[in-house]
Amino acid sequence: MALFGLGGSGIATARALAEGGADVLAWDDNRESVARAAAEGISTGDLRGADWAGVASFVLSPGVPLTHPKPHWTVELARGAGVEIIGDIELFARERLATAPTAPFIAITGTNGKSTTTALTAHILQSAGRDTQMGGNIGRAVMTLDAPRPDRHYVVECSSYQIDLAPSINPTAGVLLNLTPDHLDRHGTMQHYASIKERLVAGSDTAIIGVDDIYCAQIADRLERAGKEVVRISKRLPLTDGYFADGSDLMEAIDGRYSRIAFLEGIGSLRGQHNAQNALAAVAACLKVGLDLGEIQAGLESFPGLAHRMEQVGRKGHVLFVNDSKATNADAAAPALSSFPRIYWIAGGLPKEGGIEPLRSLFPRIAKAYLIGEAAPAFSATLGEAVPYEISGTLAAAVEHAAEDAARDDTSEAVVLLSPACASFDQFKNFEIRGEAFRQAVNAIDGVSAIGGAR
Repeated sequence: MALFGLGGSGIATARALAEGGADVLAWDDNRESVARAAAEGISTGDLRGADWAGVASFVLSPGVPLTHPKPHWTVELARGAGVEIIGDIELFARERLATAPTAPFIAITGTNGKSTTTALTAHILQSAGRDTQMGGNIGRAVMTLDAPRPDRHYVVECSSYQIDLAPSINPTAGVLLNLTPDHLDRHGTMQHYASIKERLVAGSDTAIIGVDDIYCAQIADRLERAGKEVVRISKRLPLTDGYFADGSDLMEAIDGRYSRIAFLEGIGSLRGQHNAQNALAAVAACLKVGLDLGEIQAGLESFPGLAHRMEQVGRKGHVLFVNDSKATNADAAAPALSSFPRIYWIAGGLPKEGGIEPLRSLFPRIAKAYLIGEAAPAFSATLGEAVPYEISGTLAAAVEHAAEDAARDDTSEAVVLLSPACASFDQFKNFEIRGEAFRQAVNAIDGVSAIGGAR
């Protein structure tokens, strides 16, 4: 077998193949990656000189272009030799089919929310005592998960790149949350992007599909017409059949009759309409693999949330501190801003195109903004007279000032929210380090009770 791409998942895949008895030849355009793989005992060699006639399969890293903007040179060589091109998710699907085809397998994709849904689904299963493995596009590379067996549950996040390289993916429950334009530089058109996402649910025993956007609604209709078992979910619309959110209640609809099956009231890690969709998908998937409603509700209530995604890190009296450092653009910041009514907003960093203008409809929720980093002047111009603001400069100063102002707020709950709507690279190496800096600054405030602890 030939393999290209020797990042973390590529090395894990090469090692797993070799351990399984495959003869692997691996390569990367980055010579340092090749040297690192060779040092770990992986057989390496330039695939330009490989005997492709003797290659059974070509395993491609999902980060390497398959089609757009143009196929990678290795793709051209593989196609020219008639060699199938697959990825690590496909290898996992084949291993499961060969060794434990009844192992419960939940695969999750969508433009937004897939990481939270994956983590939530795995948490519900684990809290119910199920042997659970989580990985893929989140956490562990899929080829490092424990080997399939009938009672072992798999929850795998799948990006469009990974699905594109997994022609026979066949989950017990396939989840497609939503579709908005994304990664079009790699997929060419929205139609092609949507068709790739559709493959995951088309190959599943049960297709769980969010129908709040036109692309997914059409996919659900198309698969149902083709005889597929389809479960529709909606975070905003009552459905005749399926699961939908009514405020904080999660409802089941059967032939137009409704009943409450779970609730999110009081679950801070699942605030907001976007999390209602994530929870609906997790509930539907867990029901499909045999959990009961009591087990599911207990899992929802104990879910800690994901680090740096609307993560509650501390509280002091009526002031809640929330780390949403993962919000590196305006669209990503919108869910957090829409989830709290009274916000002391820390924003800024390395600005993205469009700035914070798309968030204007949410400005009335912001009591005051604390601007940091390179984006501060531009963000202050956008806020203008609509929102009180200060240019804090640094994250530490912003946390200190926001905490002081929020403490004087006479509402029942004031939220100090880090949701930067910016990349971190002007002041921090990545959004994770930025989020940890926020957590540390919050925990240094006298009287703050930490929530969740370090992750």
